Amino acid sequence: MTFSQSFLMAGPEVILAVSALALLIWGAFAKRAGVAFISAAVAALVAASAAAIFGPHGRAFGGGLIADQGAAFAKVAIYLASAAAIPLGQKWFARRDIERFEYAVLVILAALGMGMMVAAGDLISLYVSLELQSLALYVLAAFRRDDARSSEAGLKYFVLGALSSGLLLYGSSLIYGFAGSTHFDLIARAAEGGAKPGVVFGLVFLICGLAFKVSAAPFHMWTPDVYEGAPTPVVGFFAGAPKLAAMVLLARVLMEAFGGAVEQWRQVLIALAIISVAVGAFAGLVQNNLKRLWAYSSIANIGYALVGLAAGGQAGVQSVLLFMVLYVIDVTGFFACLSALTREGRPMETFDDFAGLVRERPGLGLAMTAFSLSAIGLPPFSGFWGKVFVFQAAIGAGLAPVAVIALIGSVIAAFYYLRLIKIMWLDPASGATDKPAGEAVAVTYASALFAFPLVMVALIALYPWARAAAAALVMR
Repeated sequence: MTFSQSFLMAGPEVILAVSALALLIWGAFAKRAGVAFISAAVAALVAASAAAIFGPHGRAFGGGLIADQGAAFAKVAIYLASAAAIPLGQKWFARRDIERFEYAVLVILAALGMGMMVAAGDLISLYVSLELQSLALYVLAAFRRDDARSSEAGLKYFVLGALSSGLLLYGSSLIYGFAGSTHFDLIARAAEGGAKPGVVFGLVFLICGLAFKVSAAPFHMWTPDVYEGAPTPVVGFFAGAPKLAAMVLLARVLMEAFGGAVEQWRQVLIALAIISVAVGAFAGLVQNNLKRLWAYSSIANIGYALVGLAAGGQAGVQSVLLFMVLYVIDVTGFFACLSALTREGRPMETFDDFAGLVRERPGLGLAMTAFSLSAIGLPPFSGFWGKVFVFQAAIGAGLAPVAVIALIGSVIAAFYYLRLIKIMWLDPASGATDKPAGEAVAVTYASALFAFPLVMVALIALYPWARAAAAALVMR
């Protein structure tokens, strides 16, 4: 394959890379003028281009990047989430007089890394893309330099992220040493019929490194503190799209490179899934801050996704893709609602802050109720359908006991969502809320519509795409 053909296959990523560099120079000389708008437009453009060229294409740059339906499906969701995060965050910072054009550029760079992650075809591109998006997220977490909690969040994220990168690199070196290649298709030959002990050890370290990126327990220690300390719209961004990218990357690694060793890595995923569901369900019960609460909720949700991935095969991967896309919509809307609301100039982040919200701001109260019911998994909200796909795949693969444990965890976690609903609907308000931010309200309502009642329309459109994407990810 020629360089020009490879270049065209990586078209969306090339556009993002060039745009990020150009916008950085433009922002430095034009004093922020138009950077956020152009960045959001670029993210939306590459999402449309990824959707337009949805189909199998092959391997680019010597197999380092893969252009197929699986990558295209994930890229559309990632770039759309990035496009929504840019105006949401830029306006939030502007209202606090700390607007910086670098925010939009960092989101574009993170999106570039995520786009490369879902298309990674070997261990080298896997690591480079993962670090590209991680470095951008570290800076975003500490974006409020004058705020101690934000600086602490960025530092914790960076230090623990470096630890996870070490685990990932060590695992990659073991895999390369025992398999003789960094390319997924060549590693698959070495793992055919069951991987050697050295390769298995490397795979375990690799899974642990990726588990940190998706905040799966017991590698979740950074999540609550970073969620609480980072700026709210930033949390809404890296709680959704990066986790989708990491889950797709994990699915590609396991199914393409280690598809012949399913029984060996399945046990690791089951352990991670059960621990994540338990930690997310029980630790969330004692939280009062909604950002910390959603951190534990995200840990539990990653556990559900891992249950689907542990099922293996096309059905398991498809369930993960659908679950994660629906989760990204919910989490984006939830944090957009948090970004929109203040009470007497103070951010609303605790349970008590949301007392009487439905009477004060009926639209936002209903939207938050929809997100909570979706997180519970109550039909017919989007979270219900995501869990149905995951549990169905697990039961089909003979993992019924694991699905039952995950379902019990979901029932336990329902308590804190129901507590939030009760406070919003029944408790008296503690004061008047300020006028909500328009762009945050728009994102909240759009996400709530997809959570319910447009979820069935979305699923009808997404289901065949997800099936084709899953088939591409498991193809060997």
